[in-house]
Amino acid sequence: MARYRVVIADFVVDDAAPEREVLGDIADVVMLNAHQEEELHGKVEEADALMLFHTIRLSRQTIDRLQRCKLIVRCGVGYDNVDYRYARQKGIPVANVPDYGTEEVADSAIALMLSLVRGVTYHSRRLQRGEPNAWHYQPGGPLYRLRGRVYASLGLGRIGIAAALRAKAFGMKVVFYDPYITDGLDKALGFTRVETLEELLSQAYVLSIYCPLTEETRHLIDARALALLPPGAYLVNTARGAIVDTLALRDALRRGHLRGAALDVLPQEPPPPDDPLLQAWRDPADPCHDRLIINPHAAFYSEEGLRDMRVKGAQNCRRALLGQPLRNVVN
Repeated sequence: MARYRVVIADFVVDDAAPEREVLGDIADVVMLNAHQEEELHGKVEEADALMLFHTIRLSRQTIDRLQRCKLIVRCGVGYDNVDYRYARQKGIPVANVPDYGTEEVADSAIALMLSLVRGVTYHSRRLQRGEPNAWHYQPGGPLYRLRGRVYASLGLGRIGIAAALRAKAFGMKVVFYDPYITDGLDKALGFTRVETLEELLSQAYVLSIYCPLTEETRHLIDARALALLPPGAYLVNTARGAIVDTLALRDALRRGHLRGAALDVLPQEPPPPDDPLLQAWRDPADPCHDRLIINPHAAFYSEEGLRDMRVKGAQNCRRALLGQPLRNVVN
């Protein structure tokens, strides 16, 4: 049997042992470690399967050059960096790995929430700067008990459910908005469903975001949406950066309408040095400095989750090469 060629476009810089364990008997595994799509030119045309992570985009220009590709795997949950609709027109299925980091992202979302609502990061930064009155609880107040407060989940997929169950364990009331979830799930989980985004926002103590990035959700949380949150609410985003209008978020934090926010994701990653939100966050004189947490798109990470992502992506490539039924096809 002829050897296949599986190309890993980006992210992987080690010896690709997880992928070789799955594919080594039937395919050569090639790592490109690309940082821009242009670096793929001349290196992916003869790929029988293509794996990519979140470092680069895959546009129709590259897809047009794929001569024999049986599957594109986006090794992660979101697939907005792949022109998956065009890939379908070209007869190439696109799949994701939706379950590799469910626990990790849910844990991270709750960790970010707790750091905000208990003032952990706020107090730490003030102590670090040597503020004269930092060694006292009062500057971080008022803080409120979590039990009975509304945890508002925007989206209720795998990660949304996992995080909401954790919030429920703290005694929070879980309310969610997701027009694509079928009836009855709320009853099974003991959550409360609302029919509109406005209804969700109006009662949120913590708004946590779990929806995918689509044209429908891009800047869904804009200035108008933020204004609908009760004064003193918190926002956590571990989904996709462009769901939140970050300029509007900055302004809501500066006004004090939002008590705090935590972002694991940004619209551009890494962000440019002159990004207005980052400039505000880095300025000790700006309210965003102490009230905003930014992480480098790391909520997904654990050693176990990272291996799951890579192994499951490779396993789907193997299915494609051997003509077996594929899993998690998104197009």
